[in-house]
Amino acid sequence: MLAGFALLLYPTIGEYINSKHSASMIASYNEAYLNTAEEKKQEMMLDAERYNEGLKSVRSPLFDPTQVVGYNRTLDPTGTGVMGYIDIDKIGVELPIYHGTDPGVLQVGVGHIEGSSLPIGGESTHCILSGHRGLPSAKLFTDLDELGIGDTFTITVLDRILTYQIDQVKIVLPQEVSDLQIEDGKDYCTLVTCTPYGINTHRMLVRGIRIDGGNTRASGIFISSEAFKIDTVIVATIIALPGFIAIVVAALVIERRRTKHEKKQ
Repeated sequence: MLAGFALLLYPTIGEYINSKHSASMIASYNEAYLNTAEEKKQEMMLDAERYNEGLKSVRSPLFDPTQVVGYNRTLDPTGTGVMGYIDIDKIGVELPIYHGTDPGVLQVGVGHIEGSSLPIGGESTHCILSGHRGLPSAKLFTDLDELGIGDTFTITVLDRILTYQIDQVKIVLPQEVSDLQIEDGKDYCTLVTCTPYGINTHRMLVRGIRIDGGNTRASGIFISSEAFKIDTVIVATIIALPGFIAIVVAALVIERRRTKHEKKQ
């Protein structure tokens, strides 16, 4: 019974821990941004713009991102690899965005695919963000398939809040990357995850097109949602467990007394 109860709670506890970790990383990112000198902020943004410009001058950067240097040291105000964070209100996602897609990164957040545009917006840019589905310890992009045309998500990087509206959802094979290319004059961000759920033979591409002109943070105030909803089945189980244990203990006590009484007779 206890083992089953522990298994039932494992995903919930894992998601809670991951949610707290994400909120902590996002708060640290915002604090670092606030404590950075204005001149340094401008320098970081210029470096990111130069990186994005460099992608346009090379061939197939997604296959050979080393053609453009300086990736890991660009947009890293905290020194932890976090370049910003993404909010998807419809599915309750608020996650830090890390440089690269190493396994350790994708266990706790969203990875930026090196060779794609850094998430600062601008004409002729295409940022690609990757996240896992179905991890037992974290939700991440598990509910990405609930998004549809017209839904929105935001990306916050340094002093910019970028809003994207989904204009395309496609299922492709892993080697099909034609929908991930930079297009002249377009400002795209594509969210990528594996599909079908649990099988992972294909990739789901949820593409958003920029719908604002460049929102800038009016203040340094940041309040993490840290919202965490526990499944009602689990809540009911937690509430019922003490009563269930009490009933079992009472039944054992009664049975023990009855056995003793019979032996005396």
